Amino acid sequence: MALRHIALFRWSEGVTPEQVAEVERTLSRLPAAIPQLDGYSFGPDLGIGPDTFDFAVVADVADEDAYAAYRDHPEHQAALDVIRPLIAERAAAQFRTDRAAT
Repeated sequence: MALRHIALFRWSEGVTPEQVAEVERTLSRLPAAIPQLDGYSFGPDLGIGPDTFDFAVVADVADEDAYAAYRDHPEHQAALDVIRPLIAERAAAQFRTDRAAT
């Protein structure tokens, strides 16, 4: 089994490029710190479609237990401490990636 977690953020009014860069620096440390991560990517929206969020994070893990370990890991929680004050809106989903496409 494989599981993908996606988090989308819409920044609050006034969030600066420097603050977003700090979010990216903080997130970039997580793959080395959290062994349960099989894949990890993130970045700002490219602005090529309507009605999008400002920033996305994608984490790939083996299963629900690995997701819980990632979610609760102290380094992830520290990253959330940086991110939460900047967020106006958040959306998230977790789904299995080992299902055959139809």
